[in-house]
Amino acid sequence: MPDIGVRVRRAIAGIVLGAAIAACSQAGESATPTSTTSVDLPPSYRFSPAEIVVRIGATVTWTNNDHFTHSVQFLDGGLPGKPLVMEPGQSATFTFVGPGLYHYQCHLHPQNMHGSVSVGP
Repeated sequence: MPDIGVRVRRAIAGIVLGAAIAACSQAGESATPTSTTSVDLPPSYRFSPAEIVVRIGATVTWTNNDHFTHSVQFLDGGLPGKPLVMEPGQSATFTFVGPGLYHYQCHLHPQNMHGSVSVGP
């Protein structure tokens, strides 16, 4: 039977490996932009999908299905200067009239919630 030090090291290695796998799967989730005009804010402090692709003129709807207030705050300038705030159960929309890559965050939870909209023909 391994001594306590070996068991502790194995337990720590398992935790680190599990965290690394979870981080990779979350990173892979947003690696390919999704073609959609609907973004969900589930009870998890994230945008789902985080990266989307739309056509010029598309209206994107963000729906807050979390239990906390969230927002969409564009970071690239030229778009609404103030955040689009959503209480639980509310939605916000924005129509993209020009091409480009638009980054956004929840201004209330910028450490966790980031997204982007790629707008093209």
